[in-house]
Amino acid sequence: MNEQPMSSTDPKIFQERLLSCLGGPWPDPCDLKPNVTGTEQHNGFQLQAVTYQAEPGDIVPAYLLIPDGINATNPAPAIAVWHQHNGQWHLGKSEPAGLAGDPMHHTGVRLVEQGYVVLCPDALCFEQRRDRDKRLLNQQYEFYQFLHYVVAGRSMAWKNILDMQRAVDYLVSRSEVDPKRLGCYGHSMGSTHTWLVGPWEPRLMALVGNCCLPTYAAIERTRIIHCCPNFIPGLARYGDTPDIAALIAPRALHLNFGEEDTGSPLPEVRQAIDTIANAYKRADAIDRFTSYVEPNSGHVLSEQMWSQALNTFKKYL
Repeated sequence: MNEQPMSSTDPKIFQERLLSCLGGPWPDPCDLKPNVTGTEQHNGFQLQAVTYQAEPGDIVPAYLLIPDGINATNPAPAIAVWHQHNGQWHLGKSEPAGLAGDPMHHTGVRLVEQGYVVLCPDALCFEQRRDRDKRLLNQQYEFYQFLHYVVAGRSMAWKNILDMQRAVDYLVSRSEVDPKRLGCYGHSMGSTHTWLVGPWEPRLMALVGNCCLPTYAAIERTRIIHCCPNFIPGLARYGDTPDIAALIAPRALHLNFGEEDTGSPLPEVRQAIDTIANAYKRADAIDRFTSYVEPNSGHVLSEQMWSQALNTFKKYL
């Protein structure tokens, strides 16, 4: 990992190299086969348990939160929420949907209260997408899936991006959603998912990541063990993770960081912010990239961080 990357100022060239490292072109979308498996009325919104198909035979369970009064004749902007990792494989969609986990991360509920339709899907290896046979548990199953994709010439990141593209497909299929006003939010691994999917999903007009942009330089310097989607085979030859986030330009991107978050060390975060800002400047969209580093804060979602996220969505959706 110590080798110097083969730099290219052309984002199209870097994106081509990135796709090759991820695992190659995305397959043609299969039939979503959407299904609503349950409905509950909550205070001010309806919560639907739904499923849709990411690949043939690969069913994604999710929760869809719909504000009261939003329907086909009165559609609303929609936000996909990518859940965190935190070594809690039993939790996925249920935490942002407000049904389990830390209230700090019940962000889907907080967004639906703001009038957004919200989709909270399970990532591969989490909650209802753990090993069906229960032969491999938790971290074992995640490592198995990571190695499965590497051996096949792909990466876990490739699969995660594909699944997120299908999540967007599902959102635009819903009559309650305004397809021209879509965004996404994620904390920790969810933040990684945000800047991973951004370059490949132009329908997302506002993207917010909270507390996760580990660069390969920082991982090498401080020996960080991160979750699998952060590791894209061969990418260090061409660039680093901020170069991926930079491909989101000119669409709106906001990133939050904690000054004391060891998962995203501050020296490299500062350099990452500069890299992304320069890309937005070249795209004549400098005002569409914003960042916030909270002093004396770690790997959390503070009220100020959340305020920054909401401001981004209110401005661009």
